[in-house]
Amino acid sequence: MNADIELLHSMVATPSVSRDETAAAELLVAHMNANGFDAHVDEAGNAIGLRSGPEADGERRTVVLLGHIDTVPGEIPVRIEEGILHGRGAVDAKGSICAFTRAVASVEPAAGVDLVIAGCVEEEVETSAGARHLRERFRPEACLIGEPSSWDALTLGYKGILRLKADFEAPGGHSAGPLPHVAEAAAELWQRLKAWCEEFNAGRERLFDQLLPSLQEFVTSTDGLHDRVKLRVGFRLPPDFDPATLEAFCREQAAGAELEFLGHEVAWSSKATTPLARALRRSILQQGGRGAAKHKTGTSDMNVVGPVWGCPIVAYGPGDSTLDHTPEERLPLEDYEKSIAVLRGALIAGGWAS
Repeated sequence: MNADIELLHSMVATPSVSRDETAAAELLVAHMNANGFDAHVDEAGNAIGLRSGPEADGERRTVVLLGHIDTVPGEIPVRIEEGILHGRGAVDAKGSICAFTRAVASVEPAAGVDLVIAGCVEEEVETSAGARHLRERFRPEACLIGEPSSWDALTLGYKGILRLKADFEAPGGHSAGPLPHVAEAAAELWQRLKAWCEEFNAGRERLFDQLLPSLQEFVTSTDGLHDRVKLRVGFRLPPDFDPATLEAFCREQAAGAELEFLGHEVAWSSKATTPLARALRRSILQQGGRGAAKHKTGTSDMNVVGPVWGCPIVAYGPGDSTLDHTPEERLPLEDYEKSIAVLRGALIAGGWAS
């Protein structure tokens, strides 16, 4: 097992469900320190590694390669079968952060350039604590986000997100009684939210431009005296959409319910013509790939750091994103190795390494 695959296998075999990432962070830091980085675990729990080029005239330039080391729950036996690594986090997104690390370890940073690896915590939960901690610490001239795009494509943008928690409660009553059950109020709220989104989406053909609601939880309960409903709704937000507009509508329509809003991340997208995107696409083409550019309907740490850093930013990583969070999560090792070569070529093509 070569060093590239050994790192990936070790990381995937180390459980790191959100808010319990310490072991994986320490493993990644140990690997970086053994491979030419100055690495440590920071105050937020992120694994941070730095490789710096020699001094040069002018200010130092920073490129951040930011991926996440946490995963959703769900144990998948870690194994390699027919050249494919199976395991939770193989695709989302340990393959990406391991590829970042191995690519940076294989180049020499250019004069005046700092290459930073950031293995972030809590990306899979609402807090995104790792990325939020770093967005005030760095001001990079370019940033790569570690998320599966497939080795031969890149992702330019992600939709924003708003999450609604609505809790309904009412005195209990017989189902044949005169008052509607509190579940009806929750169901009616969901229907009104869906209708509002459908009206907003009229004439918008691209999914990336649409406001997409999803019913994530609808739980009824009673203690014999009070009936309760827990409603959870997620909204994927299009570009140039103010989450406050949707929040105000929810409050207007959910009179009597206890509401909480999480997320509030706006959509973010970078252009295909930036030096980073061009360098990455050129390297993909050199490796025999397509170099397609995507916009995704999900959300990533790009939404957290992009609006603050305002620099060219692209998401890239090996793997099929349709396997994210599924029992079938797996990563072909050939694709993983190709992604390392692509990243190495992009750093060199962009003038950040040799």
